[in-house]
Amino acid sequence: MKAIRMALAAICFVAVSTVLVAVQAQDSGGGSANSSPATNATDKPTSFMPVDIKESLSKTISRMTAAKPEIEKRQQDLLNERYDLSNHTDKTCVMDRTKPVQSGVRVKLPAGVTWDQLNSMTAEDIRAKNLFPAGFMPLPHPNHPEGGMVFPQFDIDAMKAAEGRDLTRFDLDFDLPDHFLPEFPPAMYLTTRPDLGDVSHGKLININNYYEMFNGILNPKQLDGLRLLLTPFPQQQFNFTEDRRSLQPSRGVSCLECHTNGHTNGAIHLVGDMRPQEFRHKIETTSLRGVNIQRLFGSQRALKTVEDFTEFEQRAAYFDGDPVIATKKGVNILDRGGQVQEMAEVLELLDFSPAPKLKWDGKLDPQKATAQEMHGQEVFFGKGQCFVCHSAPYYTDNLMHNLQAERFYTPRMINNMIASAEGPIKTFPLRGIKDSPPYMHDGRLLTLDDTVEYFNLVLETKLSTQEKKDLVAFLKTL
Repeated sequence: MKAIRMALAAICFVAVSTVLVAVQAQDSGGGSANSSPATNATDKPTSFMPVDIKESLSKTISRMTAAKPEIEKRQQDLLNERYDLSNHTDKTCVMDRTKPVQSGVRVKLPAGVTWDQLNSMTAEDIRAKNLFPAGFMPLPHPNHPEGGMVFPQFDIDAMKAAEGRDLTRFDLDFDLPDHFLPEFPPAMYLTTRPDLGDVSHGKLININNYYEMFNGILNPKQLDGLRLLLTPFPQQQFNFTEDRRSLQPSRGVSCLECHTNGHTNGAIHLVGDMRPQEFRHKIETTSLRGVNIQRLFGSQRALKTVEDFTEFEQRAAYFDGDPVIATKKGVNILDRGGQVQEMAEVLELLDFSPAPKLKWDGKLDPQKATAQEMHGQEVFFGKGQCFVCHSAPYYTDNLMHNLQAERFYTPRMINNMIASAEGPIKTFPLRGIKDSPPYMHDGRLLTLDDTVEYFNLVLETKLSTQEKKDLVAFLKTL
C-alpha cells in the first residue's frame, strides 16, 4: 500500500508540474497589452489582455521605440498610396474662425479609371476587377495590433503648456497631417447662451481655467460637471502602471481631451466592442456638438442615453472593454445619480456652430444662398438621396444604417486590420460638418469632396460632376 501511495503522489506531482510549466509558458511574454490576443491551453483566442506584465518597462520602451520608425513608415506608405495629402485649401470657406477647409477629391483612383467610368459600373464588376478605390476602404489604426488613443501633436503641445501633462506616446505618433484636422482650439457654443457666441474665446478649456471662464455662465451643478469632463483619469495608454505608453507615470486623460472644447481634435482610438484585435475598427473622435438632439451614442454601440455613454466611456472604452485591466490601472467609477448626470447635463448644452444661411427649418434661405448652394440643396433632398438618412433640421434620422459597402470589395488584411463587412453605423448629424474633418467613423474620407464621391458610388446615385460640386457647396453651408 505504501508503494502505491508513493506512486500516486509522484503521478500527481508530475501532473501539477506540467500544468504550472504550461501556465508559465503562456504568461512569460511581456510586450503590448493590446497585441494579438494570447492563446489559452487549447490554442484558441482569448478575449482578455495580459495583466501580469513580465517585461520591464525599460525593455518595453526600448523594443517599441526601435520598432516605431518601421511601423510609422508602413502607415505613411498606406496613406500616400490612398490619398493626395497636399495642403490645398478652399479660398472661400473656413471653419469656426480662420482655418481653411481642405478642398478637392483626395482619394486616388486605380490606374486607368475615371470617376465616371467607376460610377457606370456595377458593384459586382468593381469587386471582381478590384477597382474599389483604396481610400474608400476601412482605414486601420497607425499601429493596429497595439491600438489605443493617439493625439495630434498640436494638442499634446497645448495640453503640456496648460496643465503640464504629457500625452506623448513613446511608441507612436499621429499619422494624418494637421491641415486635415479640425481647427484648434475649436469654438464652443451653448444652447443656453447663444448670445455669447464662442464662449471659449479662442482658448483651450482645461482644468486650470474652466472655473474662471464659466463661473456666472453655468450653474453650480453644471460647473462641477464641466470639472469632471476636464479631469484626467487613468486610461489604457496613460496611467501609473508599468503597462502604459508614456515615458512617465500619467494621471490619464479627460473626456474633453479628445472632444476638445466640446467638439473634436481628431484624436483616434480603437473601438472596444469586438475581438480579436484585427477586427476592431479605428474610431476618429466625433464632435459632441448637438448631443442634445441625438438619441444614439457611439458609432455602432447604439447606447440610448448620453448618461449611458458617459459612464461607458470611463468604465469600458478607456480600457478597451476589459474590466480586469481597468481595475489594475485605476478605473474611475462614477456616481450615476450625481457625477454622471452632471457631466451629461453639460454635454447636452453643447450647440452646433452658427449657420447664417439656414432658416429655422434647417433649409437654405433663398435670399442668402447662392444659386450653386440652392441647387446643391435640391440634389441633397432629391437625386443624391442624402435626406433618406440625414433629414433636416439637424440632418440626422437618429438611426443606424448598413451601407453594405463590402459588396464592392473582397475582405482583406490591411496593415494588420481585417477590412470586411462593418455592419450598421450611426447616422451622424451633418450640421456644422465643414468644422469636423476627416469624415466617416474611421476618418477614411479626408474632405467633403471625398465624402460626396464615396456616397455617390456606394449609393449608386450617378451624380454628374456639376451636381457633386453643388452638393459640396451646400454641405459647407450647414
